[in-house]
Amino acid sequence: MRRRLGPAALLIAGALALAGCGGSDSDSGNSGSGSGTAELSVSSAYMPQPVSDEMAAGFFTVTNKGGAADELTSVTSDAAGQVTVHETNGGAMQEVKSLKVPAHGELVLKSGGNHLMFEQLKRKPKEGQTVSVELHFARSGPVKVEMPVKSATYTPKTGH
Repeated sequence: MRRRLGPAALLIAGALALAGCGGSDSDSGNSGSGSGTAELSVSSAYMPQPVSDEMAAGFFTVTNKGGAADELTSVTSDAAGQVTVHETNGGAMQEVKSLKVPAHGELVLKSGGNHLMFEQLKRKPKEGQTVSVELHFARSGPVKVEMPVKSATYTPKTGH
């Protein structure tokens, strides 16, 4: 599904390009065992402080140490009316229904690449606060993540 975004989204996309990728070292896990299941953990989660009252972005890495692939299918948060999953191809972002988490691999959400868009913000998150999100997967159970809000120009020292 392709969706054209207006000037506010373009402004946010520009700010996201400045934000970098990576983030905190906070981890959330999802249990799984054996080589036939996904074993998911989340790290480097963060949200750059939004420049808009309406939208924000989110980034993190999902690591899968299991032998089965999974897919991030949706994200929920009480901070926004909806959270959509986007991928970026050739500089153009588009909403997608899911993103693959490969077996023994990673799904990286970063500035300029795959990312979350928090739309219809219920409040404008400020630097130093956290935003709670719940990641939903095709095969694994939901994973709760506390996403710290960083400065709008935050560039991580480590991560992706």
